Amino acid sequence: MAKGKDVRVRVILECASCVRNGINKELPGISRYITQKSRHNTPNRLELRKYCHYCRTHTIHGEIKK
Repeated sequence: MAKGKDVRVRVILECASCVRNGINKELPGISRYITQKSRHNTPNRLELRKYCHYCRTHTIHGEIKK
């Protein structure tokens, strides 16, 4: 009864503003979150507003490749 492909997959969300503006001078790094998504409901790349510890604001975090 095992399925060929998993319906829910793990994805990594990365801060778009940290990547676009380069690394922050005060706190070097890029904010990343790990979450899950359904392949059937959201086949496109996922984008969520999450809190970035380096920018200290809520920013768009987009899905990246592993």
